[in-house]
Amino acid sequence: MMNTQKENRLFDAMEIITSEGLGGMGKAIEIILNEAMLAERSRHLQADPYQRTEERTGYANGFKDKHMKTRVGNLDCKVPQVRNGDFYPSALEKGIRSERALKLAVAEMYLKGVSTRKVEKITQKLCGVSFTSAEVSRATEKLDGVVNAWNTRPLGEFVYVYFDAIYEKRHAGGCIVDVAVFVAIGINAQGKREVLGVSVSESEAEIHWREFMLSLTARGLYGVKLIISDAHAGLQAARRKVFSSVKWQRCQFHLQQNVQAYVPKKNQRKEVGQKVTAIFNAPNREESERLLGMAVAHYEKSAPQLSEWLEDNIPEGLAVFDFPEEHQKRIRTSNMVERQNREIRRRTKVVGIFPNNASCLRLVSAILMETDQEWASSKVYLNMTMDD
Repeated sequence: MMNTQKENRLFDAMEIITSEGLGGMGKAIEIILNEAMLAERSRHLQADPYQRTEERTGYANGFKDKHMKTRVGNLDCKVPQVRNGDFYPSALEKGIRSERALKLAVAEMYLKGVSTRKVEKITQKLCGVSFTSAEVSRATEKLDGVVNAWNTRPLGEFVYVYFDAIYEKRHAGGCIVDVAVFVAIGINAQGKREVLGVSVSESEAEIHWREFMLSLTARGLYGVKLIISDAHAGLQAARRKVFSSVKWQRCQFHLQQNVQAYVPKKNQRKEVGQKVTAIFNAPNREESERLLGMAVAHYEKSAPQLSEWLEDNIPEGLAVFDFPEEHQKRIRTSNMVERQNREIRRRTKVVGIFPNNASCLRLVSAILMETDQEWASSKVYLNMTMDD
């Protein structure tokens, strides 16, 4: 009784920690559940499939399909059978309990970066079956199959594309290094949002950004009319090569932040911020450019570096005026992709330091797959039926 209560408390506590963001985990749970049942049958028979051993207590006899409706989706399971014996996987004996256990096990696997040692302990505690290193590797390969299929799926027409990057830490030859995680989000011709892809590279150098962008076009990305991003040098060099004819909207939020570095006096910051805001919030390009010209002239003598910076950089944030007014609020900054990056950081900080790039890519992709599924079932983000 005490052990049961303790176990329930463990379930409840862990479920609170991992209750958010697991809506898209059904397929992963299905994979892990099938692997767990296979491992349990091997232990019951004291032999792996086709293994010849004196310790064998029976023989496998195929599988029986079982369809399960759970809170994380419909699962199509393959229940292992045995000849002349009484065997039924313990993972299926108590539906709610096993569902909760598997949900938490998979969540922990993602959150820990699928560490073999940790997964063995977690599955033993939650499912009553531990994986060997080889079994964990096989399960990881299958999970990678799901993630890779999503990350290489064919794309199509996307009118607006957002690019951004965040940094994570990983082990490398006894040291800890930063790796760049590239994220691309698009708005398609129907006005729906979609995560286009994720990549993990050694840095934000132009070559890595270019490879990422080329991978998107190779998957069929076309019809892009506007790219929204910050002004990172590597990103911009790659954008000019891969999307040379596509207009670029420099994130207005970043421009608002960047301009403050050129304000010579602290008491001028508010004034400068208000002038830049007025430029961005102008009703049309003509008025925006008029206000910009006034600001450049106003600071030409008192703050020449600020004046020069405004003249050279603010126009990069005005491409939004070439698009429908109803779209402008949502395409003038890269805030949407940065919100997703904050969600990624919230989940990856549990890992802290990834063992390798593959582990980082696995977790980030899994998180964004959930986002993608939510967006697929949500209403349109932008009304694309209006004339440009």
